[in-house]
Amino acid sequence: MGMTMTEKILARHAGRDAVQAGELLVAQVDLVLANDITGPPAIDEFEKIGRPVFDKDKIALVPDHFSPCKDIKSAMMCKRLRDFARQHEITNYFEVGRMGIEHALLPDSGLVAPGEIIIGADSHTCTYGALNALSTGMGQTDIGAAMASGTSWFKVPATIKVELTGKLPKYVKGKDIILTLIGMIGVDGARYQSLEFCGDGVAELEMADRFTICNMAIEAGGKNGIFPVDEKTIAYLKGRVSRPWEAVTADVDAVYDRVITIKLDELVPVVSYPHLPENTHPAAESGHIKIDQVVVGSCTNGRLEDLQQAAEIMRGRKVHPHVRAIIIPATQEIYKEAMRLGYIDTFIDAGAAVSTPTCGPCLGGYMGILAAGERAVSTTNRNFRGRMGHVDSEVYLASPYVAAASAITGYITSPEEVMK
Repeated sequence: MGMTMTEKILARHAGRDAVQAGELLVAQVDLVLANDITGPPAIDEFEKIGRPVFDKDKIALVPDHFSPCKDIKSAMMCKRLRDFARQHEITNYFEVGRMGIEHALLPDSGLVAPGEIIIGADSHTCTYGALNALSTGMGQTDIGAAMASGTSWFKVPATIKVELTGKLPKYVKGKDIILTLIGMIGVDGARYQSLEFCGDGVAELEMADRFTICNMAIEAGGKNGIFPVDEKTIAYLKGRVSRPWEAVTADVDAVYDRVITIKLDELVPVVSYPHLPENTHPAAESGHIKIDQVVVGSCTNGRLEDLQQAAEIMRGRKVHPHVRAIIIPATQEIYKEAMRLGYIDTFIDAGAAVSTPTCGPCLGGYMGILAAGERAVSTTNRNFRGRMGHVDSEVYLASPYVAAASAITGYITSPEEVMK
C-alpha cells in the first residue's frame, strides 16, 4: 500500500519502511521551535528532565508575540527565553532587531527544508509544509521534552488530497484559496488530518501563496498542510539551504480519506466574517460594511509579495479618514526590501502606520487592539470573538488586496472596485 507525503516523512524519521494512518510512533525531529509566550513554560518542562539540549543548532527561539516588549510581564517572559538561549548557547536565537515573525523568519533563514520534521509550540508551525516538510504545532510539554530528546510522538494522520486545477484570476491569491477551502469543509473539516495539495494548479502559486495556505491548515483542524517540491520551491531554497535534503512525493496508490477539487478559475476574492474562518463570503457581495481598522501582516500575510499587493492598491491613494491602517513586515529583511522597492513610502504617503516585525495585533497582544463595537479587516489567520481586542469587536479575514482596498474605501471592498 502506497504512502502520502506526510506518511513518508514520518516513516523515514521513525526508521520504518512504511506507516499508515492511525499508528502511534516516535520520530526524530529536525527543528524545535518556541516563542516568547510558549517558550518559558516549555523551558520549565525541559528543566524538570535534567538533561542538556539535544542539539543547540536544532532549536529556534523567536521572541515575536509581545516583542518588542509591551510591558513588564512580557519583558520577563522574553528575558526567560534570552537567558535560556545564552545558557545553552542556542545558535538560532533571534533578538529584537534581528528577529521577525517566526513562521516567515525560519524558512527565510534556511532552517526548513523538504522532507524534514519541524515541531513548534505554536499552532501555525504548519506553515513550513509549503516547503514539503512535515511541520506541526505541539504543546509546551512536548516541546520541552523534544528540546531534551530530539524526538516526539506522533499519531500518523489520515490525509485529504486537495487538487488545485486551472489558472488564478487577477486579485485572487493563496489567502482566497485557503479561506474558500475552509468555507467548504468547516473549521473541523480536516480535524487531525493532513491536507496534501497537488494538481496542475500548484504551478500557479508563488511560495508566498503556499506559505499562506499551509499556515491556515490548522484553521480547518488539520494536523499539517503540505505541498510537493517544484521549480519554485527549488528556487526559494537556493541560497538559503546548504545542507542536503530529499523531497517526498506521494505514491500513486497512496490512501486518502477523500479528494477535494478546487477550480482556481472559479475563485473570487473572499472575506471570512466573524467569528470563524469558515464564514466565507465573496468580498464583492459584502455591501458597505464599515470598518475601523486594517492590518496587513502576520505569519500569514506579512511577506514581501503581500506588501507588494497592498502597495499596488494604496499607491497614489489615501487611507479613509475613519480607518486606521497598520502595516507589519514579517522580517527585517522583508522590511528592508520593501523600503528599497518604495512600498514603505507608499504606505506612509497613504496614511498608514508601519511597524517593526511583530505578531502584536493578530493575537490581541498590542499594536492594534480593537475597542468594543469596532471592526477590522485583517490579513491574519483567526477571527474568533475577542481575538484582536474587546469581545464585542469584529475581525474579518482577507487577503492583502482586499484589506488594502477596504482601507481606502472605509468599508469591506473587493480590489476590483478600487482599481477599476
